[in-house]
Amino acid sequence: MSDVAREPLVVLDRVNKHFGALHVLKDVDLTIGRGEVVVVIGPSGSGKSTLCRAINRLETIESGSITLDGQPLPQEGKDLARLRADVGMVFQSFNLFAHKSVLENVVLGPTRVRRVPRVEAERRARELLERVGVADQADKHPAQLSGGQQQRVAIARALAMDPKVMLFDEPTSALDPEMINEVLDVMTGLARSGMTMVVVTHEMGFARRAADRVVFMADGEVVEQAAPERFFTAPTSVRAQDFLSKILTH
Repeated sequence: MSDVAREPLVVLDRVNKHFGALHVLKDVDLTIGRGEVVVVIGPSGSGKSTLCRAINRLETIESGSITLDGQPLPQEGKDLARLRADVGMVFQSFNLFAHKSVLENVVLGPTRVRRVPRVEAERRARELLERVGVADQADKHPAQLSGGQQQRVAIARALAMDPKVMLFDEPTSALDPEMINEVLDVMTGLARSGMTMVVVTHEMGFARRAADRVVFMADGEVVEQAAPERFFTAPTSVRAQDFLSKILTH
């Protein structure tokens, strides 16, 4: 949680995106520093998930630019596959391969995309499964796991690619309440380890605890950004004040 100037890792510059007539990202400027944990919050339809998906080109942008580690995001082909390897993504739905074991799910990316030797990929996969607390589930198939366990496997799978940045798009919104904390605990541990993270979430406790910076979006714009303590205790924009008054009183 330091104020040390960080080297920029992900830079969005005047990014615009429409879905039909709906202007979902409006001239968005955002810089994420290396090792920084940025939590993006805001009302539904504010553009948070689109922003997250634009960073690894799951959504294309119409104007503006996004760079990762000084390089513009590639359009397609092998360069795009390489970018996706550098940008880990964890979704609402776990997106695991149902017909493969947990271990295979984690080993697949490194062996196929990064060309990591099988023995090494398996060793690393087991380490990561241990780290997220599901080492004992390695030989099971995803359907045999709880939602919380599946999401932790999805995090291990993304980490196995040794990404430069991890994106989390509402990673706990599909989980039963008792499973949410087991996933947030893993994410908090990751944040403390120095991983660069962009997290779209409704979990304000996590934002307070783990974020270096909270970015508040509304109507496709970044309305306000601040350190968590300042944002939650003294938001400056009316939109953020209104949003917080609605969610923090319940």
